[in-house]
Amino acid sequence: MTTSPSARTVWPVMTVLAMVLWAPPARAGGAIGLESLLREMVDRDAQARWPDPPYVARLASSYDRRSKTPDDAGGWFANHDNMDQPLNAWTVEQRDGRHEWVLMDVEGPGCVVRFWTGGSPAVGTVRFYLDGSNQPVIAERLGDLLAGKAWAPAPLAIQNAGNAGNLYLPVPYAKRCKITYEQGGKDAKTRPPGRWYNIEYRTWPAGTAVETFTRARFDELKDLVQRTALALAEPTAPADGEAVATGPQTLQPGKSLAIDLPAGARAVHHLVVRVKGLVEGQPNQALRSTIVRASFDGQETVWAPLGEFFGCGLVPCALNNWTRSAGTDGQLACRWVMPYRRAGRIVIENLGKEAVEFSAEARVKPWQWDERSMHFHATWRYQWPIQTRPFSDWNYLTATGRGVYVGDTLALVNTAKTWWGEGDEKVWVDGGDFPSHFGTGTEDHYGYAWGNAAVFQGPFCNQPAPSREIGHRTNTRIRVLDAIPFTRSLRYDMEVWHWADCKVAYGVACYWYAVPGATTTARADPAAAGEAIPLPGGPAKIKGAVECETMKVLGKSEGLNVSTQKSYPFAEGQWSDDEQLFVRATKPGAFIELQVAEGVSGPRKVVLHATRSHDYGILRFSVNGKKVEKEFDGWHKEPVLSGPVELGTFDPRDGRIVLRVEVTGANPQSRGPKYYFGLDAVLLQAP
Repeated sequence: MTTSPSARTVWPVMTVLAMVLWAPPARAGGAIGLESLLREMVDRDAQARWPDPPYVARLASSYDRRSKTPDDAGGWFANHDNMDQPLNAWTVEQRDGRHEWVLMDVEGPGCVVRFWTGGSPAVGTVRFYLDGSNQPVIAERLGDLLAGKAWAPAPLAIQNAGNAGNLYLPVPYAKRCKITYEQGGKDAKTRPPGRWYNIEYRTWPAGTAVETFTRARFDELKDLVQRTALALAEPTAPADGEAVATGPQTLQPGKSLAIDLPAGARAVHHLVVRVKGLVEGQPNQALRSTIVRASFDGQETVWAPLGEFFGCGLVPCALNNWTRSAGTDGQLACRWVMPYRRAGRIVIENLGKEAVEFSAEARVKPWQWDERSMHFHATWRYQWPIQTRPFSDWNYLTATGRGVYVGDTLALVNTAKTWWGEGDEKVWVDGGDFPSHFGTGTEDHYGYAWGNAAVFQGPFCNQPAPSREIGHRTNTRIRVLDAIPFTRSLRYDMEVWHWADCKVAYGVACYWYAVPGATTTARADPAAAGEAIPLPGGPAKIKGAVECETMKVLGKSEGLNVSTQKSYPFAEGQWSDDEQLFVRATKPGAFIELQVAEGVSGPRKVVLHATRSHDYGILRFSVNGKKVEKEFDGWHKEPVLSGPVELGTFDPRDGRIVLRVEVTGANPQSRGPKYYFGLDAVLLQAP
């Protein structure tokens, strides 16, 4: 291939600052410490080599302690995953009159590499006790420390959407780490309100020399801390190495274009693809149907759509994190280091139905291949539709061999007007009976909270595109110090846990490194990539039905509260036109009369669509004064549609069909008000 001159000038030349940061990790006295870990954070080459010394990655979190085994679905998908739930037990220690709740207590040598929290305002104090000391080395207001408002600078501490705090400043320890949280409770029974947390940490083999974190050492390294923070906040793209480019191309449907890389031990360290014709904010099929493939040393290790591979998902948007960038103009870039020993090839393939105009450039540099070198992998899985009931574990990745998991992108299509991401990540490393990582929510995994749809950017977690509850959403995360090594196998699952009983689409790219010979259950899926992107429509309507909320009220019992209820959180389109007539009856005998239609000639079969819920009553119907014999029990443990309820065939009276609904009682299981009811729509059909 020929080199594209223009491509050489797109990205700024690497700064002297960055080159200093990317020098080989320095260790004081041979020990792992804050200095070496900060340098490792910004050493992209380091991720492409098996860690030395090796470490085990784990997660301490506030997951629901009833989750013990997949054999017990009720416990496995339990969702009380915050500290104020009485079902969850935490150790409480009394220190100097304080009640401190223990979030994590582990033996070293190790290092805290990520600390996320969400929930109510984090006004309490977090304390880090290291190596058995009774004096905390860190004691700060939790919300300030994790949001970059204390002494750890952004983005080593960063607040994302939903007021979620994320601390990435490494906190190494030689012997032990205990982290506590105290929020002014008067006794050990007063739990910290609304506190979710995830703490990820490394553990090195016994005997590994680790320099324990101190504030004095942090102050000594302030210049390096600031330079690291700047490098993460403003990542630059490599401009060195040999450029191999395509020039502008038009790729017809079903065609592909290969970029053969220079032979010998090399590493791709910058890949740019520019796609023409994308419109900001609008889902684009080219981002799903245009595929990036890569083979290294005869093994294809990369197969993923452009959108998920580069982290922008299905919607052209701005993205900027440590390893990838995207622009609204269709320029996509990644800075993953992709080594090979003998040969490499990158292929762009069009599986869509329309031609794609693009150009591509790869920058390649020499690489010292050794026994620690690993190939880069990017695998993709897609499923549409996924039924959200029953709850399930959806596999992001299953891999065998020796490698390191370094991130993922989720491109979601949500068809319901309510929250989709209660699901927890569950990660099994090298087998085991229980996950080494058990999270507290999909948005927690991606660094934000409360399902907040606001755009946020950061070096490690991003929600790059504006989104609504219903429709397309993209979340992406990369792992550096919190990468997950595996020596034999990795299984990475995410729960599908949606508030609605509906359908969703998941498209997930996983990024990982592995020594040659690793395998995965993920397979190239041209058929799925070529499918049209699901586009959620507007509110569904029952064809030919009369909406109850639009009917004229002819009469009702005194004081009866009647209103239109919009988009109740159990699925967009489940109610016809996304609304129902909601009647807050408080006692038996309450009634309402509705004019269903006028100008009707001839008999009509009347079919009602209603709602059942936990606080609904038992109803009696009559049409044009004629009583329907069978009563309707509106109780259900959760909101559901009744489906069609046939009331019978009736003659119009003066050309009208009038429906009377009266409360007669309540199911013994109905809670609270007990006598409410909801009416969605009525069909009038020829008998």
